[in-house]
Parts: sequence; C-alpha cells; structure tokens
Amino acid sequence: MVGPPNKRQKREQYKSERGEDAKKTQELPKKKFYRQRAHANPFSDHHLVYPISPDHMDWSSYYPAFVTTPEEDQANPVTDIDIDIGRARPLKKNVEVADIGCGFGGLLVALAPVLPDTLLLGMEIRTQVTEYVQERIKALRAQNPDTGLYQNIGCLRANAMKFLPNFFKKHQLSKIFFCFPDPHFKARKHKARIVSTTLNSEYAYVLRPGGIIYTITDVEDLHNWMVSHFDAHPSFERVPEEEQEADDCVKIMRVETEEGKKVERNKGPKFVALFRRLEDPPW
Repeated sequence: MVGPPNKRQKREQYKSERGEDAKKTQELPKKKFYRQRAHANPFSDHHLVYPISPDHMDWSSYYPAFVTTPEEDQANPVTDIDIDIGRARPLKKNVEVADIGCGFGGLLVALAPVLPDTLLLGMEIRTQVTEYVQERIKALRAQNPDTGLYQNIGCLRANAMKFLPNFFKKHQLSKIFFCFPDPHFKARKHKARIVSTTLNSEYAYVLRPGGIIYTITDVEDLHNWMVSHFDAHPSFERVPEEEQEADDCVKIMRVETEEGKKVERNKGPKFVALFRRLEDPPW
C-alpha cells in the first residue's frame, strides 16, 4: 500500500505543476516548497557553475530586457562563430549592486523599483532558496508586463567567498549588501564569516571608489567584528551615522529582508554600519 507523499515528493509535484501551468508561473511561488536549512558550509564543494572571468559571464538569461540588440552592438557584433562557442550578446549596462547571501530576495524586490535603471544581483549559495528567488522574479515580471518592473533584478547560485572576482570586474559595483549574514558564533568558525581581512580586499577590488558596503545584523558580536575588520582595512572608511540614516537603501534594508522581518517580530536589535570605498593611493 502506497502511503501519502512525503515533503520531497510534494515539493517536486508542486514544481512540476507550476512549470506546466502558464497561469501558475504568474503566481508568486510558495516559500514552504523551497525551504532549506539556514546555513551552508562555504568551504564545501557545492558543484557550482561559474565563469572563468567576468568577460565570460552570460547575463542574458538573468536580464533579458537589458540585452543589446544587433543594432546596438555594432561596435562588437556577435557572429555565428561566437554563438557556436557560447558567447552571449552583452547587456546594455553592467550589474552594479550585489546582495550577497540574498536569502529569499526581499531586499532585491524592494530595491528594484527604487533603483529602476540599475541592475541588481542576488547571490545565494543554497540551491532551493536560489530557485525560489528566480521563480519569484519571473512571477513579478509576468505580473507587470507593461511597466518593465523587476526586469532589473536577477539571482544566481554562487559562493561569493570563493568566486566573486569571476563575476565582477575591477571597480564594477557601486553597492554591496550583507544582510543578516551567518554569525558563525564559535571561534573556530570565525574563518567562515563573510567579512574578513582577506575577503575585504576582494570587496575593495570589485567595488568602485565612492561605492558603499552595507551591513546589518542582529548579533552585536558580529556587528563589532565587521566594523573592526572594515575599519582596519585601508580601502574603507566608515560612513557617518547622519549620512547613513539619510540613505534610502538603509531604510529599506532594515525592514524588507525576511530575517529583518523576523527580528522585528521578535523585537530584537538591528545593528547597521556602512563603509565607503576610498580612492586607491597613487603609485
């Protein structure tokens, strides 16, 4: 006798039905079918796909509305040979904002209409969560066919601790967000924190001078850790609190992420710090 379907079977059935029904693709996905444990080991082999360099990254499936037309790309046309070897038509503009560890995409969705002319990318290491955000974006685009809303956001599965320079060129980004990252409480796990001396140099590489790092957490120890590591790095300075509180992105970051909403419900603290990328010293 066959028993009732288990959680995995229900999830696969839901996704199969969603993919077969065009109307369902316009509905926001149900989060319960994309749940995954909150933390992933960034040092594990996650069988990730990543470009060998930013020039090899094909962004066309993430931002189809921003792909150049043949007329716009006459200076660097895509030939049949390029197509055969997998070269994609470039975008009209580069990705400028990265939400590292984007979770279920709350910040991306909230920022999309606020920064309509800017391409934003969510990077998430968990497979199911990445798929949820991608389906969420597809649904929002389908719900707004005439306005072009949400065409400027995308999400991909990636380990930013290992492969960030594979996706972004030097000084390409204007904003990087770290919203409620894994605190890795145990001292032996601190090496897995998303902010460190080594990683901060990679962030300095992809962030343009004048660009901003945004951090928020409900763990004071992690907040102090991030502040001390960015303060100690010669490429960054902390943004004054008055300027920080006037930043619209900070207001959105505080209330729109799923973790932020959970902290709000539990009446927990939120520690915010911003850091500006300084100009490189002359050689």
